[in-house]
Amino acid sequence: MSTAASFEIPYVQLLNEEAKPANDLPEFARDAEIMKKLYKDMHFLRAMDTKAISMQRIGRMRTYPGALGQEAVSVGAGSCLTKDDVLVPYYRGTGTMIQKGVEPHEILLYWGGDERGSDFKNPNCKEDFPIAVPIATQILHAAGVASAMKLRGQKGRAVLTEIGEGGTSEGEFYEGINVAGAWNLPMVCVINNNHWAISVRPDEQTSCETFAQKGIAAGIEVVQVDGNDVIAVREVVGKALDKARNGGGPTLVEAVTYRLCDHTTADDASRYHDQETHDKAWENEPLKRLKAYMVNAGLATEEDLDALQAMCKGEVDKEVEIYFDYLENKPQKPEAMFDYLYETLPEKTVPQREEVIRRAK
Repeated sequence: MSTAASFEIPYVQLLNEEAKPANDLPEFARDAEIMKKLYKDMHFLRAMDTKAISMQRIGRMRTYPGALGQEAVSVGAGSCLTKDDVLVPYYRGTGTMIQKGVEPHEILLYWGGDERGSDFKNPNCKEDFPIAVPIATQILHAAGVASAMKLRGQKGRAVLTEIGEGGTSEGEFYEGINVAGAWNLPMVCVINNNHWAISVRPDEQTSCETFAQKGIAAGIEVVQVDGNDVIAVREVVGKALDKARNGGGPTLVEAVTYRLCDHTTADDASRYHDQETHDKAWENEPLKRLKAYMVNAGLATEEDLDALQAMCKGEVDKEVEIYFDYLENKPQKPEAMFDYLYETLPEKTVPQREEVIRRAK
């Protein structure tokens, strides 16, 4: 019997659990300014999540999805984007969106129920898509955008999209990556494997040894990366985006991390988290590892990094003030539900919009 096909899944880890180089580090890992920015941006995301969850608990924010323990995935991937790339995010992609240039208060507005949260003011984000809450639909959108880029002959551009490992069980995921492979599209998909599809473990939703190998069926390059190693995530996703921009086609990246928080503020992870595994994951969380590496490598002192962490809290507070100012002093008009949904309002919907305006008065 001969073999019809075989494959391997490469695994990339550049900074191990002891915060020591596991392989040769890329040049940027020795650049103090780049590394300080990555550290600060990861702490900013953690501080913003903490604040948003607190606001939800007192009724000033609607359901919110945190990213505790997963900061290296979104910040590392998002740091590779250029102004010409298009981001098609998912609901846990706050860090990636901020890296692209979306204002943090816009993300707060979105989760606060305000349509203006999807009206990005940064011109570099005007072609980016809004947050996708339906599971896996963003993969189809990303494939569509990448297809448009290819049809228009737009070189030097790529699409980045994200999905949780649970979302890879959805049909839209397979359809999107299949199109990307068949048409050789400039698209990179990052799987945030945080080990929980709400309360469902990976072994309960798939028989695959890895989530990365799901891309084999689509005929695209796949790689698994340590999702708690921001250096590895940035290096792997950066190379994948460069490849896509230069006609090399799509890549599927599985970033293996662990969700240390609830799925969303509507969840209680203590009902299903194994405490021993949870405690071990805290020891392996990405900010602790990055801090130890930077101090040991002489890229920053503990005092430098503590100052950056303190700075993040003040910056988050300013974004929250802007968020409250919108809600309290610049209330959204009720008819916005129509104005943001359609470019041209369907004729049958015009009376409904007029009725909403009349009742609001």
